[in-house]
Amino acid sequence: MSRKPSDRLKLPHQFQLLKRASKWPIWADVITRLSVAFALIGIVVLVHWIDRAGLKDSHDGHISFLDVVYFTMISVTTTGFGDIAPVSDRSRLIEAVIVTPIRIMVLFIFVGTAYNFVIKRTWEKWRMARIQAKLTNHIVVLGYGTSGAEAVRELIARGTDPSCIVVIDQARNRINAAEAAGCNVLEGDASNDDTLVDVRIGEAQSVLVSAGRDDASILIVLTVRHLAPHVPISVVIRAQDNELLARQAGANNVINPVSFTGLLLAGSAQGEHVADYMADLASVGGRVQLRERTVSGEEVGNSIDRLAGGGRGLRIYRAGKPYGFWEPEAQRLEHGDMIVEVVRCEECEASVPGG
Repeated sequence: MSRKPSDRLKLPHQFQLLKRASKWPIWADVITRLSVAFALIGIVVLVHWIDRAGLKDSHDGHISFLDVVYFTMISVTTTGFGDIAPVSDRSRLIEAVIVTPIRIMVLFIFVGTAYNFVIKRTWEKWRMARIQAKLTNHIVVLGYGTSGAEAVRELIARGTDPSCIVVIDQARNRINAAEAAGCNVLEGDASNDDTLVDVRIGEAQSVLVSAGRDDASILIVLTVRHLAPHVPISVVIRAQDNELLARQAGANNVINPVSFTGLLLAGSAQGEHVADYMADLASVGGRVQLRERTVSGEEVGNSIDRLAGGGRGLRIYRAGKPYGFWEPEAQRLEHGDMIVEVVRCEECEASVPGG
């Protein structure tokens, strides 16, 4: 059943559920940064040692290698006690032209390392926890390939707030695209329990699965169903033989794009307008839309032909079993019935001359 944007959870766009997977382990990144910093310090030590004649030690007047190391460290860290200082013009030029840029680079490395591994990670954990605490009644899209991206665009076009959509994918470029669309994103494996728990899969309104491969999609469906027994799951399956497996895994809806394309082609063979109308029904850009909703109180006892909203009733679902508009069960609606109807898309009609 579709919901109005006002009925959905509102999440601030400036807080995106974003986790970046590093190509290197943390320890390797830290070691690399520190190695570069100490290599630069080593260069400064070498420069100071070569030019040690231009330095003056106010303590004993002699510059040893230990003095050079000591002077380099207090110089790079901008401490500067003044007991050792450059006195020759060449030494001062070296400090200004060579040592100062290296000092700035070393400081940037240390500050950047502290930011990435302490401040930034702490901030991201706090930001992620804040969003997770508010996630409920959201739509989770597992896989942001062609089908997943199109589903998100269609949801947004139908009025879904992008901040109510969470996208999980392992590809960085897809994650960036989903984030640019305004969605909350999480870079990770959608078949991993911890990843799904992070987006509070059990509190989701629905889950859309499109992993690109049937085996991966079915595994994801199994994982989602294990963690969220009552959340509706829709999955894209490309091989007809795998549709039954997807349903057995726990999918409520199985969409086969190949079969749907075949339906459109077959419809076009029966008449030039049949395929056009089928595509019209499936897209928010059409003049009519399919909608699923529960029967309202004023409609109980009426026929499916007399719906309060003015839509054309096509089918009802009662206790999980479908009944067409021509069947006796559809002639008297009951509490709990789900109605599938065709409704006008007034916004689209307004853009069509004479609509």
